[in-house]
Amino acid sequence: MGAAATVALLVSAGLCLVLQNLLMVRITLSASTVLVALVINSAVGLTALLALLLLRNGPGGVAEAVSALRPWALLPGLLGSFFVFAGILGYQRLGAAPTIAILVASQLAAGLAADQLKSGAQALSTQGLPILGAILLVVGAFLIARRGV
Repeated sequence: MGAAATVALLVSAGLCLVLQNLLMVRITLSASTVLVALVINSAVGLTALLALLLLRNGPGGVAEAVSALRPWALLPGLLGSFFVFAGILGYQRLGAAPTIAILVASQLAAGLAADQLKSGAQALSTQGLPILGAILLVVGAFLIARRGV
């Protein structure tokens, strides 16, 4: 997959995330708790992924997934569920734009830190423009989010 196709995929995913959260907020309007929307979301996702795995790899794919389970392998699912939960609450209480601004700014800051830890040898001084971009994004997120708070 080329760079342009990857960017298009990421843009599509970003659009889908906004739609997903708006729909999940709507589900919570007729439920007693946000957990109902999370359970529906997770159940549909698990069912779709399991069907794709079975179509692609057959029963052996399920056996491979089960054999790959380790205690730490549960963390991504918990972190993802927390992300979706926080997003729904943000959409309900702050609105879509402030929630997205805060999430993107925090993800960028964490991503820059993770890249810096990974590169290790790369001098922090060579990261001037990415850090400036992150600062501008955080300032922009603050300006957007303050109207929703």
